[in-house]
Amino acid sequence: MKKTLYSFASAIAALFLFPILLQLLPEKQPGSPPLALQQKGYIVYASNVFVPPKMTGGKKVLLHYTHSEEAYEPITLAADGKVAVSHKTENITKIGEKLRLQLAAMGAEPDVLPVDIQKEMSKQKIPYHRSYKAIRPYLQKAIASKSYDLIFDIHRDSVTADKTTVDVGGKRYAKIAIVIGKEHPQYKKNYEAAKSLTEEMEALVPGITRNIMLKGGPGVDGKYNQDLHPGFVLIELGGIGNSEEELSRTVSVIAEAAANMGTADGTD
Repeated sequence: MKKTLYSFASAIAALFLFPILLQLLPEKQPGSPPLALQQKGYIVYASNVFVPPKMTGGKKVLLHYTHSEEAYEPITLAADGKVAVSHKTENITKIGEKLRLQLAAMGAEPDVLPVDIQKEMSKQKIPYHRSYKAIRPYLQKAIASKSYDLIFDIHRDSVTADKTTVDVGGKRYAKIAIVIGKEHPQYKKNYEAAKSLTEEMEALVPGITRNIMLKGGPGVDGKYNQDLHPGFVLIELGGIGNSEEELSRTVSVIAEAAANMGTADGTD
C-alpha cells in the first residue's frame, strides 16, 4: 500500500513540476540552429583557430610559398628568443598550414605544393628574384595533374604592423594585400579573382584588406607565375610585426572568403 501511495505521489509531483521546468529552458525559435551555432564567429587560441561548421563550396585550392622562409618577428621571438624576418622552421609555411586546415573545414579541397620542393629550393640558395622561375616547373606539373579553382602564393609583407593590422570589434587582424603581375595577356582574369576574394573578405571583416597592387615594368617579376592559371593570386599575409593570433584570425577569414567566392570563370 505504501509503495502504491509513493508512486502516486511521485507522479503528481512530476506533473506539477514539469510546466515550471519547461519555463526555465531557453526558448528556441522554430527553424533556428542549435544554441552553440547561433553566433557566428572565430574562436582563436595561440596556435590554432576553430571555425563554424563546414560550408558548401568544394573549391579546389593549391597553396604554395615561393619564399617559404619569410617569417614574423613576434613568432620567431616566441620560438627561440630571437627577432628574425627569415627562419628555417618558424615561417610562413606554418601559417599556411593553418590556412590549409581552415579551407578543409570550410568544405574546400586544399593541396600544398610538396614541402620537399620548398626545402630543395632553400638548399640551392636560389636568389630572391629568381625564385618565381625556379618554382615554375613544379607549379606547371601540379596544375597539369589536377584542375584547380584557385591558386594562392602565400607571402609575408616587409612593412610594419601599423600598416598591416586592423582592429575590428576589439579583435586585431593581420591585413591582406594582393599582388597581380600585369605583364601577361590574362592578368585581368587574375585581377578579377583578386577583386572577388577582396570583396568577400571585406564583407566578413571591413578593413581587413589593404589594396590590390598591379605590378609590371623594370625591377619586378611582372608575372609571378600567374599566367599559368586565371585564379592565381599572390597574397601578402600581414607583415613582419603581426602576431600568430592576428594571423590566425585572418586565415579564418581568407578560408571563408575563398569558399564563398565564384570560380575564375565567374561561376559559383
